[in-house]
Amino acid sequence: MRLHMVDEDFAWRLTQGLVRIDSSDPGAYEGEIEQHIKGLVEAYIAKLDSPALDAAEVRELEVLPGRRNLMVTVPGLSDEPPLVYICHMDTVTLGDGWDAGIPPLGAIVCDDKLYGRGACDMKGGLACAIAALVHTLERVAAVDALPHRGFSLICSVDEEDFMRGSEAAIDAGWVGSREWVLDTEPTDGQIQVAHKGRTWFEIEMTGVTAHASQPWKGADAVAAMSEVVCALRHAFAALPVHDELGPSTVTFGQIEGGYRPYVVPDHAKVWVDMRLTPPTDTAAATRMVEQAIAGAEAAVPGCHGSYTVTGDRPAIERDPGSPLLAALKRAADDVTDAETTVGFFTGYTDTAVIAGKTGNRNCMSYGPGSLALAHKPNEYVPHADIVRCQQVLIALANNTLWGADSQVGA
Repeated sequence: MRLHMVDEDFAWRLTQGLVRIDSSDPGAYEGEIEQHIKGLVEAYIAKLDSPALDAAEVRELEVLPGRRNLMVTVPGLSDEPPLVYICHMDTVTLGDGWDAGIPPLGAIVCDDKLYGRGACDMKGGLACAIAALVHTLERVAAVDALPHRGFSLICSVDEEDFMRGSEAAIDAGWVGSREWVLDTEPTDGQIQVAHKGRTWFEIEMTGVTAHASQPWKGADAVAAMSEVVCALRHAFAALPVHDELGPSTVTFGQIEGGYRPYVVPDHAKVWVDMRLTPPTDTAAATRMVEQAIAGAEAAVPGCHGSYTVTGDRPAIERDPGSPLLAALKRAADDVTDAETTVGFFTGYTDTAVIAGKTGNRNCMSYGPGSLALAHKPNEYVPHADIVRCQQVLIALANNTLWGADSQVGA
């Protein structure tokens, strides 16, 4: 039995529906959208009414109160590494600055572009992955048999914050070191197979208050923190540049300190975001922070610094021998009739978490839209991108679950 539920615009229509559901983080979170997707998948399975689909599993995992990962699995007949699509359901906050007539949850279509929060990051990619899942369910029902290689869709929570959804999926055994894992982040038509590391520091500096007219009686914590900031900027400028991932970068995203303009401040704090590329790692970054603090303490006597590492994600380098990379590139090249660029992702994704924590060498990103539009007002995804990505994800699933690629890398 086959109902032909996946037409060319399946993912396009589904993206519109998903964008209309607020899943902002922080904000509404993922409860409503997770239940919506679960209901859709269970309805499709019921419509297909195939004995072979009795083996399909729909599982939930509560990661945080009211926030559940969702996994749908179609088991394979062999022990080959399963194909896994992982897509986060949360978006950043709705935000201000949207043009009149383009509400963040409106899913407005104009000039073949779908506007709304999460349109490209990553409800468009999530819809394409669901399309590939539904296509796979239809194919199982049509032949009344399971595929050679297994397939799972994981819908994760908390990617836009601490990525606790992907970490929970690892801890639960949903994904590990052997699966072929693809996320559908916006990649500008590229396959992106490498990530800069992401290390976060909170640095604090204490000093001594005094009247601003007698600063020598105090110790200026803000002045000392400025020494830390300048020292780190100079240290990063001298770091080696990775051939593919480029230079390591440092951003001082938030800073606070002091009481009033006329009081020598006795406290300052800065939040630091480092994007590290090999050979620079968290250990090297920690040494730079310690040296910067020591220099500040010497430059501003009476001040004392401390730090906390609040995030430690390793860089992920390309594996040119990855069988998933070969299979994905073949599918993308065939669909687009062009040579697909293989690049790197400047941010950090669920697949990077999986690669970093498990050593999995078959983790990468391919999805509709552009990262340059993510997290901004008037976020959109083009219709052509959704159509292309739906076709590529379906082709990849067909080839790896049933076709010639089902034997690659077994």
